[in-house]
Amino acid sequence: MIVKVCGMRDAENIRAVEALGIDMMGFIFWPKSSRYVSERPAYLPTSCQRVGVFVDESIDKVMQYAAAFQLDVIQLHGGESPEYVNRLKGLKVIKAFNIATADDLKQVKLYEGLADCFLFDAKGRSVGGNGTQFDWDVLQGYTGKTPFLLSGGIGPDDAGRVTDFEHPRCIGIDLNSRFETAPGLKDVDKLKAFLEKVKR
Repeated sequence: MIVKVCGMRDAENIRAVEALGIDMMGFIFWPKSSRYVSERPAYLPTSCQRVGVFVDESIDKVMQYAAAFQLDVIQLHGGESPEYVNRLKGLKVIKAFNIATADDLKQVKLYEGLADCFLFDAKGRSVGGNGTQFDWDVLQGYTGKTPFLLSGGIGPDDAGRVTDFEHPRCIGIDLNSRFETAPGLKDVDKLKAFLEKVKR
């Protein structure tokens, strides 16, 4: 199971979370987010993939951040078109979708073969990091070939729910707001305890 922890920006917190052995760490480059990375942290992870999260950003700006932060993956969390994704060839791309009902899965088909991975998040007031959950059973209606990460308000008490969830294309989980002591600051002990349960 791939584990991605998103919304990081504090150097020491980055170091501590990286030490838990996670696979991906997300940095949000959307100014409206409470977890916005306004300047390069004094430390960036070296043993997990760096994911840059963008919302309807210009291609040029995405490329600038990719170079400056040496990003391994670009996560698109806005209304980026399939053509937009196609222009990012050469970069690994995660395309996020906000899901509430089976109808929300229809849009996903347009991105098959373009994105390397999908991320299914809950619909909320913001494009992500709302701490809200959705009915994962809806995802049984997803029959595409692109693998996906499960997101949307996964918290410390959801280990059983995560391990019980089964889908042939689900390759991991995305953790963020419900493991925080403040926006952009993760509770390392809660993360550690949770990961010990889901990675047994």
